[in-house]
Amino acid sequence: MIVESVELKDYRNYEFLDMNFNEHVNIIYGDNAQGKTNILESIYMCSTSKSHRGSKDREIVRFGEDESHIKLNVLKHGMKYRIDMHLKKNKTKGIAVNGIPIKKAVELFGIINIVFFSPEDLNIIKDGPGERRRFLDSELCQLDGVYITELAGYNHIVNQRNRLLKDCYMNPGLKSTLDVWDMQMVDYGKKIIGKREAFVEELNEIARGLHKGLTGGIEELEILYEPSVTAAEFEDKLSRNRERDLRMKLTSVGPHRDDFCVKVNGIDIRRYGSQGQQRTAALSLKLSEIYLVKKKIRDTPVLLLDDVLSELDSSRQTYLLESIHDIQTLIT
Repeated sequence: MIVESVELKDYRNYEFLDMNFNEHVNIIYGDNAQGKTNILESIYMCSTSKSHRGSKDREIVRFGEDESHIKLNVLKHGMKYRIDMHLKKNKTKGIAVNGIPIKKAVELFGIINIVFFSPEDLNIIKDGPGERRRFLDSELCQLDGVYITELAGYNHIVNQRNRLLKDCYMNPGLKSTLDVWDMQMVDYGKKIIGKREAFVEELNEIARGLHKGLTGGIEELEILYEPSVTAAEFEDKLSRNRERDLRMKLTSVGPHRDDFCVKVNGIDIRRYGSQGQQRTAALSLKLSEIYLVKKKIRDTPVLLLDDVLSELDSSRQTYLLESIHDIQTLIT
């Protein structure tokens, strides 16, 4: 898979930008605040429909303008794709693939496979469970189109259930309607738990070997899925926790509270690891993404490295660069 070019109009600080890329390593360099990360962000948006920074569309449109435009040309399995994206300040974004508008942003997933690596990713081990869940979901969404729908459905139900739990405080007669939401929540939740479990198992196998290479064989990495509840117990536990949920006005069990544990030589490095161990493990996780995408789509993803090299010591820099020799890479 190759990103051939990107064209930006009124995007962030760019009035207009037209940039071509080669199929190997592309280095984008410049002073701070010149917009290097903005280029990578625009490519990521064309893959996922969202900014890796969590920015809203109106924050991306260039100051003083009402909309911005991204045009991305990609070569995949010998076929050319053009992604056109219009970001608007006060309306929903418009997306077209090869000139044909798509109705839902989820239809974009899987066309372009991106592995994005920023300095913040080096903190994924020491950050909270929410960041680790985001890591799982962002990769699974790229690899499994059905998972996107299941995750969106589950999140919608959790939000609706939480709203209902609050309403029940003022109107106890609404409690009986929780059964309908619980049934749907369990159905979606079991599928998500099963897919996350299988993904972490695969991730563990790949990351273990990469981590040994990174540490000269002296560290054994292990990744363990920590579900809030197992698929088999979900329905029963949700029912047993209902009174507690009503008191707290919040859904206390389910995949929205999952985590995964990262151990090095049997020690949980989320709590007891040094910063060096945590960063090395994070690098192993990100490199594992590349191999997982290769395995699933039988093609190489595009790697976006946003100022990561400056955060790594020389041995980790060398290992990273040697690992990506056959992948199109954009480095800021």
